[in-house]
Amino acid sequence: MPIPPLKEQFAALVAAPSVSCTQPGWDQSNRPVIELLAAWLGELGFACETPQVAPGKFNLLASYGSGPGGLVLAGHSDTVPFDAALWASDPLKLREADDRWYGLGSCDMKGFFALVIEAVRPLLQQPFRRPLLILATCDEESSMSGARALAAAGQPLGRAAVIGEPTGLRPVRLHKGIMMERIDILGQSGHSSNPAYGHSALEAMHGVLGELMALRGQWQGEYHNPLFDVPQPTLNFGCIHGGDNPNRICGQCALEFDLRPLPGMDPQQLRAIIRQRLQPLAERHQVKIELAPLFPAVPPFEQAADSELVRLAERLTGHRAEAVAFATEAPYLQQLGCETLVLGPGDIACAHQPDEYLQLECIEPTLQMLRRLIEHYCLQPAARP
Repeated sequence: MPIPPLKEQFAALVAAPSVSCTQPGWDQSNRPVIELLAAWLGELGFACETPQVAPGKFNLLASYGSGPGGLVLAGHSDTVPFDAALWASDPLKLREADDRWYGLGSCDMKGFFALVIEAVRPLLQQPFRRPLLILATCDEESSMSGARALAAAGQPLGRAAVIGEPTGLRPVRLHKGIMMERIDILGQSGHSSNPAYGHSALEAMHGVLGELMALRGQWQGEYHNPLFDVPQPTLNFGCIHGGDNPNRICGQCALEFDLRPLPGMDPQQLRAIIRQRLQPLAERHQVKIELAPLFPAVPPFEQAADSELVRLAERLTGHRAEAVAFATEAPYLQQLGCETLVLGPGDIACAHQPDEYLQLECIEPTLQMLRRLIEHYCLQPAARP
């Protein structure tokens, strides 16, 4: 397939629907995006693999050159759902205005792949001494199943990996993790005229909330990282449901909460601590308490400040590496042995919003940065293993 000019690549990627969502009515296959990228990269001479992760969900791993080491340029092929009525124009049709390209995925982050293709095209006449790998994953915006499958497979990738999430071209070497958990309490309903007729799940939940708030305070006292705008771990009570009528003892109650651990905090250990604190409450209130993740936890991420990739990115961008609150696929690439960094064009503030856009002024700096990264890791990796 002939590779269209950059703007037409953006337009084609925006037009290819690839919403991932926990709600089945919104969830879509990402096949159209993966097929576009595989066709364009294949035209450039990349060897493309498109393994299916789940029905209708695919990863793309495209490689140019061979051998150990090299560079991975990575991102996700899916988008969040959208409120079409709140957009000034069709979210799936690229629109240029105000020195910006508007469209779903233009910033977060299908547009990054078009910039990678544009950056690499003039370099392909040179010998690649180490491979360049382009990775596009599925379902980052929901379950991160694409990155999880890659990590589970354990196939080594490159020496370094750069994830092109929107960071305003400022390198990011730390982010918090995400745990979304649900607590279900099963009590015994009964007539409200006599507490002895039942065991209130709602009263037990009152105790659960108290324990979680105590743990939150304990963790915020123990863990602190001044690199983050919010330097402590956070725990948010998102929603609660229970009971059905004022004159019935509440038989069931459920709480869903969000926990954002700092680097150095292990999600499995945190979950074990919570379970340990809840067990006495179950016995005291004579109820059953179950804790389960809504999604597998995304671990916190930290790349060492003195690593080669961080030093190089700081030199190329002129910015010191930072920390952000949002989570990415970085810990999964790190598990595969890559020095990993999050670094890409665009503003995270407009991601997941109506009229998402990419500023045109950031295109050329992004292309130059990508070319310097490719040159460093793939074209001139003289004394590196």
